[in-house]
Amino acid sequence: MERDRVLQELTRYLVAGEVGGEKALFTARLALADALGCLYEALTYPEAVKLVGPLVPGTHTPFGARVPGTPHALDPMRAAFSLTALIRWLDYNDTWLAKEWGHPSDNLGAILALGDHLSRLRRARGEAPYRVGDLLALAIKAYEIQGVLALENALNRVGLDHVHWVKVASAGVAALLYGGGEEAVFSALSHAFLDGAALRTYRHYPNTGPRKSWAAADATARGVFLAWAAMKGEPGYATALSAPTWGFEAVVLKAPVVLARPLGSYVMENVLFKVAYPAEFHGQTAVEAALALHGEARALLGSPERLLEEAEEILIETQEAGKRIIDKPGPFQNPADRDHSLQYMTAVALLLGELRYEHYLEPTASDPRIPALIAKMRVVENPEFSRAYLDPERRAIPNRVRVRLRDGRVLERLVEYPLGHPRRREESLPFLRAKLERALHLALPRARAQELLYLLLDDPALPEMPVDRFLAALAPEAP
Repeated sequence: MERDRVLQELTRYLVAGEVGGEKALFTARLALADALGCLYEALTYPEAVKLVGPLVPGTHTPFGARVPGTPHALDPMRAAFSLTALIRWLDYNDTWLAKEWGHPSDNLGAILALGDHLSRLRRARGEAPYRVGDLLALAIKAYEIQGVLALENALNRVGLDHVHWVKVASAGVAALLYGGGEEAVFSALSHAFLDGAALRTYRHYPNTGPRKSWAAADATARGVFLAWAAMKGEPGYATALSAPTWGFEAVVLKAPVVLARPLGSYVMENVLFKVAYPAEFHGQTAVEAALALHGEARALLGSPERLLEEAEEILIETQEAGKRIIDKPGPFQNPADRDHSLQYMTAVALLLGELRYEHYLEPTASDPRIPALIAKMRVVENPEFSRAYLDPERRAIPNRVRVRLRDGRVLERLVEYPLGHPRRREESLPFLRAKLERALHLALPRARAQELLYLLLDDPALPEMPVDRFLAALAPEAP
């Protein structure tokens, strides 16, 4: 039976595709460091930590995969879940925007967990462990698969969650890590498609909740399992996508799955970093604009709090995707609701001149000035912003915030490309370093934090470092 073309292309790319250009590898190292920074900061929040660890307390796993910043050494599935849950929890890890959205660094949970477990096992057998450089190359491939699938295949249009593309990417690279060839990789990919996809319900009113912070962890863990099953001889399914009536395209996507461009290093080289604000990415430029207006309001009115009295209307112009996903005036039930509200994040930035994860929690969440300011807001789609968003040459994420005062004066700021965008990569580097340094200092003693900052960003020997030694170095105390 002839196999689905898309599955064959993904398989060939994983097994034989050459990646490793200087720009892609530099960005991959930055992405790894940034994701680990998100993980360490998440360790300071009990809600993030409660799902981390073994299913059975006290379980001992020989050659288990370590979870950085914790004492846990777990089976690869639980480790993948734990790592990705921590990386993703604060909505602060890197992002990819297209017709579908997502966070490619979600896949790093599977890559780090399985890489550590297999490296420990290899060392015990007298074999060479994986190197960190090997994992960076796999990260480039995982990013590419998730991101290129996201370019034209919009799961959200049929009510499904983007983490399905995480599952597909994690399954493919996990099969490679296990040492699988074409048959095993094809099998793992086909099983990932056969799994179907989760609903987006937990990301939207009235059901927005913390599951959105561990949905990708569930996907990476499942990807590791499907790769394991493929290595045990589970056969692949030739037309898992295209089978009439029963295939993924007919039942789930309601359209053919397409690869919009050749597979290489495009996604890694163009990934978006959340540099300064833990908030849904479609609103990042609105936050930047609001922060600038905070300073203008202070200069013009004496204090930004005067906006509550003087503002007649606050107009936010956004892209179609932003309007559809994060146009939420409240009421808000939990932090997950607030960090996906364009109005909430803009109001906090206007009033306080900053936006951190703590602002989604109490006491800020109950600040009566926030709903009062939101009541003055109106969110509209700007068609030109939507075109710029989908234009492959621009990939902009524009937002304009316009404050009209009672006396007729207008405060206005447009930001097209956020910090962390490839067009602002050099400008973003000092901010990314500061973000990582802050996260490490929140979770670790000062000396350990500085050691890891050097290791992750500056040590020229990192790509050649054995993966098991690398995970040992990420422990709370120096090995």
